[in-house]
Amino acid sequence: MKELSPVRKTIVGIQFLFVAFGATVTMPLLLGIDPSTALLTAGVGTLIFHFVTKGKVPIYLGSNFAFLMPMALVLEDWGMPGVMTGLVGVALIYFLISALVRWKGIAILDRLFPPVVIGPTIMLIGLSLCPSAIDMAKNDWFLAIIALAAAIAVLAWGKGLLGLLPIVVGIAVAYLVAACMGKINFSPIADAPWFTLPKNITHPQMPTLAWQPLVVMMPIALVSIIEHVGDVYVISQVAEKDFVHEPGLHRTILGDGLAVLFGALIGGPPVTTYSEVTGAIQITRVTDPVVLRITAVSAILLSVSGKMNAFLRFIPKGILGGIMLLLFGTIASVGIQSMIRHKVDFSQTRNTIIVSLMLALGIGSATLTAGKFTLSSIGLCALIGIALNLILPKSHPADEQK
Repeated sequence: MKELSPVRKTIVGIQFLFVAFGATVTMPLLLGIDPSTALLTAGVGTLIFHFVTKGKVPIYLGSNFAFLMPMALVLEDWGMPGVMTGLVGVALIYFLISALVRWKGIAILDRLFPPVVIGPTIMLIGLSLCPSAIDMAKNDWFLAIIALAAAIAVLAWGKGLLGLLPIVVGIAVAYLVAACMGKINFSPIADAPWFTLPKNITHPQMPTLAWQPLVVMMPIALVSIIEHVGDVYVISQVAEKDFVHEPGLHRTILGDGLAVLFGALIGGPPVTTYSEVTGAIQITRVTDPVVLRITAVSAILLSVSGKMNAFLRFIPKGILGGIMLLLFGTIASVGIQSMIRHKVDFSQTRNTIIVSLMLALGIGSATLTAGKFTLSSIGLCALIGIALNLILPKSHPADEQK
């Protein structure tokens, strides 16, 4: 693709922000986190990533839904300081894996986290979140259905970049309907200042000294890292450059880890490599890293808009519930797609055991509790899957008879 002019780069960069905008702010909204802090975290986190990767990799970072349920559990018992502590632990996992990849190479990830483990883990992330989507939709089923229908229409018939904006379009259409029905209170938006710093910047909090949040949240980092690896491979194919070796997968993982750490220090959500923007890059074929840095700067500028923050905070819950029904179901389907794409062989007894046990324990919300120690269902299932993959034999007598 020919070199874009500075004006075109700016337009495409802002366009990429809207591709990621919906999910980036929706995840923190569900947790009660200031959405402007999420935008700031995504913008600064992306710039940190580009610095670590020598400005070579066209990637944008956004809020990661994989951490939603663990963060909700930690928020309930330890508040935002506990979440920050857990995210510091997540960042440490990223740093450890980065060092391990630099030492042993990418093959170590294939051994520890094969598709037969990662697929069901991703499925459980989506399935475990579905009850919360139903609860939100119950606030106003009519608006929920409008938002869901609009999002589905975009996914089914939208072309080009429009097809990548189901969340934004779904929220916008349902919001307009709600406004026409008189269900929107515009006073908070009108009263909000045009410029304001994110709440977590003006009222900072410090991580708490507790080990329980670490145990709840750290296992999910493994799933997020595998998603990151897949995105790096896709971006490498689109850009026709080998980012796995230059600047190196250890650097891209480290970049994600430092972005998560930044989010932890300012009370923002964990931001990691964003699959939605990766899809937009595939469609537009725009692989200039400068464009993604423009996206990051746009997110930072938007984060200081007081009126935008007020608008996001007062979106009716029914609308968010309708969008979440689609989004969480999509996350679950990604796990299924992952196993199909990697041709997981269910004629092998070991694969059937691993997937069956993980799904049974995860859907049943099994947790491991000992005193104040609690390991959430998703984290527990991920660790069980990893252990079974390492322990179970590669072949079984019954498999040879099939």
